[in-house]
Amino acid sequence: MRKGRDFLLDWRLGAALAALGAGVLLALSLGSYPLGPDELFAWATARLSGQTPMIDQAAVAVIERVRGPRVLVAIVVGAALATAGAAYQGLFRNPLVSPDILGVSSGAALGAVLGIFLSLPIIAIQGMAFVGGLAAVSAVMLTAAMLRQHDRILVLVLGGIVIGTLFGSGVALLKVLADPYNQLPAITFWLLGSLAGVGLDELWSVAPAFLLGALPLLLLHWRLNVMTLGEEEARALGVETGRLRGLTVVCATLMTAAVVSVSGIVGWVGLLIPHLARFLVGPSFGRLLPTSALLGAAFLLLVDTAARSLGRLEIPLGVLTAIIGTPVFIWVLARSRRGWQ
Repeated sequence: MRKGRDFLLDWRLGAALAALGAGVLLALSLGSYPLGPDELFAWATARLSGQTPMIDQAAVAVIERVRGPRVLVAIVVGAALATAGAAYQGLFRNPLVSPDILGVSSGAALGAVLGIFLSLPIIAIQGMAFVGGLAAVSAVMLTAAMLRQHDRILVLVLGGIVIGTLFGSGVALLKVLADPYNQLPAITFWLLGSLAGVGLDELWSVAPAFLLGALPLLLLHWRLNVMTLGEEEARALGVETGRLRGLTVVCATLMTAAVVSVSGIVGWVGLLIPHLARFLVGPSFGRLLPTSALLGAAFLLLVDTAARSLGRLEIPLGVLTAIIGTPVFIWVLARSRRGWQ
């Protein structure tokens, strides 16, 4: 019975990986310059063998300079948001928790909006978004440290809401003061989320942050499993809950702040995908985290492909994730009879 169940779980992990592979092929094929399977196969086999692809050079440029980097960035952003969401939901034992629960998205939004307001270059805007996200979480953690007499998890959640509201008011103020013809449209588009214009530079900036955040969580997956039992039970089993909670928050925040600084605010990925992964493979973090990463990458990749292919103008990612995420989230909750844990 045990072997059969393990096979079923492995099959579901394989299905998640297959979904990601199908999403990559679809993303590379669709667009204003469509590419056929034969062109993609010829390009892949030539690059793997170290030869020059015997296809049109325009197709090579589209794959390697335009769509390829964007596909890779979409994979990392989706995987990071979904992994962070799974970690936060397990840590706070709350199915409605998402990566922005500690004010990460609000802090990153304020940093990016301030950079746009000051007309800074794109690399500086991304840097300010990253610093803003870390600053928001630092403020929340400092608040929790000052209020140790209260329940720590409750203080973290409420502190995240308060700090997020404060940073959100700063964003609203800058939108009022911004130039309505140049700065305000750029601010609004960034807040809705987009991967337009990303390249290899953005990939090298977010990929290390994702690995630094995801690997410790995966290595400590059994301790995270114990944390879902409750504070007292985890301590009784020898888990240092304070250090583990702090490490989890730091890892999840690092991933979220890094990808938000590149993609803007992309909602629903960190809330929806962990539920779907939990529905497929169960609550054990050893399987939940990699499955969430694969499904999150596939989901955002498909959404980004639709965003740039459905019309002449690119649709913001936040709009499509909300449209798709709402009914899927309701369906997952209706089908999951064992609860979210």
